[in-house]
Amino acid sequence: MSSHEISDKNLPHEQGSAHGTAVAENPFADPGLPPHKPRIQDVDERAAKRSERTVALLFTLSMLATIGFIASFVVFPVDKIVYVWPIGHVSATNLSLGLTLGVALFCIGAGAVHWARTLMSDEEVADDRHAIEATPEVKAKVMADFADGARESAIGRRPLIRNTMLGALAMVPLSGVVLLRELGPLPEKKLFHTSWKKGLQLINMNTNEPLRPEDVVVGSLTFAKPEGLEEDDENFNNKIAKDALMIVRIQPQDIKDRRELEWSHEGIVAFSKICTHVGCPISLYEQQTHHVLCPCHQSTFDLSDGARVIFGPAGHPLPQLRIGVNGEGNLQALGDFAEPVGPAFWERG
Repeated sequence: MSSHEISDKNLPHEQGSAHGTAVAENPFADPGLPPHKPRIQDVDERAAKRSERTVALLFTLSMLATIGFIASFVVFPVDKIVYVWPIGHVSATNLSLGLTLGVALFCIGAGAVHWARTLMSDEEVADDRHAIEATPEVKAKVMADFADGARESAIGRRPLIRNTMLGALAMVPLSGVVLLRELGPLPEKKLFHTSWKKGLQLINMNTNEPLRPEDVVVGSLTFAKPEGLEEDDENFNNKIAKDALMIVRIQPQDIKDRRELEWSHEGIVAFSKICTHVGCPISLYEQQTHHVLCPCHQSTFDLSDGARVIFGPAGHPLPQLRIGVNGEGNLQALGDFAEPVGPAFWERG
């Protein structure tokens, strides 16, 4: 297409000046800012009060949600499962913590947005760009603008908003502080005790039947759990991590430790299966030496000498469970472990 074929309507319009020169119109002229339209809150103090109460309500809901977060963390057991439609079965702790913390943060954000849109100044202001390094004049202007913004936000004239906002912002961090509960003393004596108590029968982990003395022969290794603990129990894994037993039979004359002999039954001894290094289950037994080996880091214990450590990184002997026989001829516990089971307890406790 030649230049002669271009329509005149696509060319810039020209206007003749007094001197006869042609001046093109600027197609990108600055339209300026639209006129400011006052909001209802700007002209009606009752509407402003309603907005103020709304903002305060949102901040108050945030505080209540934070309290709910802390209460949920304390009240709901970590293993409690609830059914919520349509999600299904979920952890009560996770659900309550997520909902309450979400509401707390949302209400702070919603309150701040509603405050800004209804009560703070909404007048648009144009300003020229300046160098990155501000001049003293610019710094003074910034401080003046900040003072104007603080004044226009009405934070000084509306103490209800100010106080509830400060309360909400002060309480939300408590959600993080309360999560440190598990690092403190709240476990109390839980690590000192297991499910074992006097009268509980030793149940064979393989057959799920009570153990009898004749079931344990010299040189064998048997694993046991306390009577009443079933694998389909909701907290089975938590309990078996402390309750698991290792049963061996040693000739009484080969037992070197006096207390071990007193706590045994006809040479049958019961020790914790949980290694005192990092908590691995012990399962390797050498019947000639009566040594058991942890497969994780090769900690070795002498079951004929109080399960003392003879090699490896474990720092403590395996705790022993005192056993006997009940009226039915089955092996039973005569109490709980005398020492806490598990890895490096004394360094942690």
